[in-house]
Amino acid sequence: MWAATCLASCCAGCACDACRTVVTGISRKSARIAYCGLFALSLVVSWILREVAAPLMEKIPWINHFRQTPDREWFETDAVLRVSLGNFLFFTILAVFMVGVKNQKDPRDSVHHGGWMMKVICWCLLVILMFFLPNEIISFYETTSKFGSGLFLLVQVVLLLDFVHSWNDKWVGYDEQFWYMALLIVSLVCYVATFAFSGLLFYLFTASGHDCGLNSFFIMMTLIFVFAFAVVTLHPSVNGSILPASVISLYCMYLCYSGLASEPRDYECNGLHKHSKAVSTSTLTIGLLTTVLSVVYSAVRAGSSTTLLSPPSSPRAGAGKPLLPLDKADEEEEKEKAKPVTYSYSFFHLIFSLASMYSAMLLTGWSTSVGESGKLVDVGWPSVWVRIVTGWATAALFMWSLVAPFIFPNREF
Repeated sequence: MWAATCLASCCAGCACDACRTVVTGISRKSARIAYCGLFALSLVVSWILREVAAPLMEKIPWINHFRQTPDREWFETDAVLRVSLGNFLFFTILAVFMVGVKNQKDPRDSVHHGGWMMKVICWCLLVILMFFLPNEIISFYETTSKFGSGLFLLVQVVLLLDFVHSWNDKWVGYDEQFWYMALLIVSLVCYVATFAFSGLLFYLFTASGHDCGLNSFFIMMTLIFVFAFAVVTLHPSVNGSILPASVISLYCMYLCYSGLASEPRDYECNGLHKHSKAVSTSTLTIGLLTTVLSVVYSAVRAGSSTTLLSPPSSPRAGAGKPLLPLDKADEEEEKEKAKPVTYSYSFFHLIFSLASMYSAMLLTGWSTSVGESGKLVDVGWPSVWVRIVTGWATAALFMWSLVAPFIFPNREF
């Protein structure tokens, strides 16, 4: 027993020292990636607690106060939501705190880039505190997360549009036949995948012998968007490129699939009910992967983006000079501090807040709640509409990005 206690103490000490070394090694340039690491840690903690925390949570009286103990799945969902709420509050507090930061001379700039040991401690305390909240607050957060997840999907669309346009401009900028051929091949592959995907959706979600008009409407609307993208892009007045249109078409079809896959398992037009476990695993994996990639992309892109994450007006460095002259070293330091920030810290943290909601919905299957009797209640239709409407909003944003320069030629987009 004494040896085990000593070993545990040594391991804990080594873990603390390792954590302290990592935290103190975070520089100003690596701060954005560090936030991504903290977000990834929240996903790992959520996944672990979803697998192991249910038996412990069943014994907590302010959580399990039902006349009949809910299924294990409910406790797994509750654990994920509580971790997600703590993560959401952490990044939301930072987002509110960073509103209005315009240059590096602002004291809040050092808070954004430094103080990592204190931030990690605060994050841990917030997550632990969430397990002392009543179920009503967690249920309200679950409902709110569905709408927050929709907003995050829209942020993903903006990031995707930014990425595909940058990708297209880079390959076109080479002005070589090889890269033009590469653009054509990638576009054709995306279109073939889109139409193959649509055929699969008709096969899985429009079962014969049942009234599946709603599902057929969703799929047909997405196909109409795909054809509209191609027609508008190829119009001589628009001067667009086929690569962004093909990528957005494939993404819209994926959103249509994810919406239809979120339909209740007992819905007769949902052809995935026989393979619900395998489909749930694949959807979860793809969803988490795209979430992490979009968050990492936003963090890396934030340092160079001049439109998405940059503040509306950044003051010029050195605009305000001191009344008394400074030493040369002090003057250089003052100029360094007065540099304008390259992106909006507040919006940067807001992305992580919305991503916390979206990841919680993915890990809980979007549709698990609890009723008065403690039985599971399937509320999958709100999730269906969130994803379908997000697909329509994606189409609208892309169409606007195509026609806006034509409608407003004197404005820069």
